[in-house]
Amino acid sequence: MSSSVQPLTSIEICAGAGGQAVGLHNAGFRHLALVEIDVHAAATLELNVVQRELWGEDEAKECQILAMDVKKFNPPKTGDLALLAGGVPCPPFSVAGRQLGQDDERDLFPEVVRLVKRLKPRAVMIENVAGLVKPFDKFFVYREQIKDQIRSEGYVICGWRLLEAADFGVPQLRPRAILVAIREDCYRGFKWPEPSGEVVTVAEALKATMERRFDRVGRRDGYEKWLKKATEAGTVAPTLVGGSKKHGGADLGPTRAKKAWSMLGVNGMGVANDEKDVNIARDLGNLDLNIEDPEVQRLGPMLTVEQAAIIQGFPQNWQFSGRKTAQYRQVGNAFPPPVAEAVGRAIKEALERTGKILDPPKGDLELDGTICASQRDTLI
Repeated sequence: MSSSVQPLTSIEICAGAGGQAVGLHNAGFRHLALVEIDVHAAATLELNVVQRELWGEDEAKECQILAMDVKKFNPPKTGDLALLAGGVPCPPFSVAGRQLGQDDERDLFPEVVRLVKRLKPRAVMIENVAGLVKPFDKFFVYREQIKDQIRSEGYVICGWRLLEAADFGVPQLRPRAILVAIREDCYRGFKWPEPSGEVVTVAEALKATMERRFDRVGRRDGYEKWLKKATEAGTVAPTLVGGSKKHGGADLGPTRAKKAWSMLGVNGMGVANDEKDVNIARDLGNLDLNIEDPEVQRLGPMLTVEQAAIIQGFPQNWQFSGRKTAQYRQVGNAFPPPVAEAVGRAIKEALERTGKILDPPKGDLELDGTICASQRDTLI
């Protein structure tokens, strides 16, 4: 929590299972409301923030968890809201979603602009897929329209910046496009976060949980085999995908991603049942740790939801509501908390600066959207 007498408050739309909310909380923001239409994700927020009070008693009482369509969200004007944040739906701008952009009914950028007008927050932070900010692509004009609309409300556009999750300690390739804007009367400069320099591999991230899973069924040999393969691969995971309610059960992505997972000793064809939900003696196959099984020998074990959440950068005390597939979709669609925290800290630093209010820069403080070398093979 911020050391300021008055904490920096935030409202988040399209909050999902809380990836961005966790990161912003860790950066020092206190949430007044988290808005999410998916009932399972909203239940996850209720479980962790309100029932379990992971962020403390005060925030459990003050934070409203609103399971509703953001189009129906009409909050009262708060007076001095520090941050309006959100991860608006990705399908309108992703390859998997056919890239219909503003013609897609799921495009919620107009709602962002509506809420900026209504709430006049000191800062705005919106996250989406990398496909939204590729230079000179089909979304260039729409991207400029969004910026112009927010700018016309009295904001400095700090830019669309493409950040790679793996650059911030997340064991996964996951480039995300992030828009930051600061109200002109609060603008004293802004600096985008620099990569942490820490690369966390899948072997490092999953070592403890894989060891626990294999030891629980008495298969130390299986754990050592997995660890050897994952360590030799020595890399981060491909992009986790959450999938759509219109499609089948959970898996770890398209064929290319599954091949990458197999190099890490993980079977990407599905998600394993949680340890507590499996009767070891009766149902060992569902833990996917029976290393005599030829399929397990060839591909390795499946991930549990807990392990997928670790790959996404969630803290291990964060619990997910719903059945396995619903839980996995929440994880796969999330914004990695460490990336949200890094951007949140940059916004907090900008809002807490003292001194002269600066004139808006002549141009936007942004890169051209070019993907760096580490992202060239990322599945978007």
